[in-house]
Amino acid sequence: MQIRDTRTDLRIVPVGAKQRALLGALVVKAGQVVPRDRLVDELWGEHPPSNAANALQAHVARLRRLLPAPAPGPGTRHHEALATRPTGYVLRLGGIDTDARRFTRLAAEGRALLGADPVRAAGLLREALALWRGAALQGSGRGAICSAQAALLEEGRLLALEALYDACLRAGHGREITGELEELAIAHPLRERFHELLMSALERCGRQAEALLAYERARRTLVHDLGIEPGPALRARMQAILHHHDPGAALACPPLPRKPPTGPAAVPPQAPGHDSDVRLLREEIARLRLRVERLAREQHDLLDRLDRLMPREPSGSP
Repeated sequence: MQIRDTRTDLRIVPVGAKQRALLGALVVKAGQVVPRDRLVDELWGEHPPSNAANALQAHVARLRRLLPAPAPGPGTRHHEALATRPTGYVLRLGGIDTDARRFTRLAAEGRALLGADPVRAAGLLREALALWRGAALQGSGRGAICSAQAALLEEGRLLALEALYDACLRAGHGREITGELEELAIAHPLRERFHELLMSALERCGRQAEALLAYERARRTLVHDLGIEPGPALRARMQAILHHHDPGAALACPPLPRKPPTGPAAVPPQAPGHDSDVRLLREEIARLRLRVERLAREQHDLLDRLDRLMPREPSGSP
């Protein structure tokens, strides 16, 4: 979370987790009065200080000093962007935009153009996704307000990625996106749409066998992790590949021109299946890396819980 003063182009980052959590909650609820008790819950959870109201007021005062002053005008007051109300506080953005709002607007415009102008749609969706510089509301804590909004924004990001690669396929750029889709299918193994898009991209490049292997990997993952078979859309894509029925295949992957070898330095041909084997190994390595990272996070959480449950030894002499 950071504040950018458009007049000076300065970026201001609130110091301390409580300041960032307060700013995040107020930005999420911009234009609405956020009750004091909800802000206390957001900042301290189940362990508020005994003087929570005074502590919250102090944090609000510090945040006010960080916020850019409004543009001069008749009747304006210093730092009026963050106002006090009888029941809580309200952040009034006025004409100020946020990255989250811009992302949502650009992503919606891109999805609306998917059928009519996939090239323009892809451009808008890439512009929207370029606004992401990390996890949504990163550093704003795990309070209810910020956590719920971060989950919604992350889902919006994944939907935008799905729409982007759909647009790329419609525009005939299947060859260029297969690698990116393979990474997304590995990173989000339970998200069927990424598998479906990957299968379409592979088929349209003439790689039907690999597309069917991608389906089988997705099916095994879904059965193993969730105990369910693939949904209707993924099964329909597999059936279409089996029957070679894909209207977009003719324009999705135009053949690349072949360059003849030039002299003895030309690279010798690889053994059959070499590229496929390398790709499968890379996928397995990526999966293992994700599992290691997940296990490390789980271990950290369990150790934290253990520390909290362990009784503290009394200080002093026995």
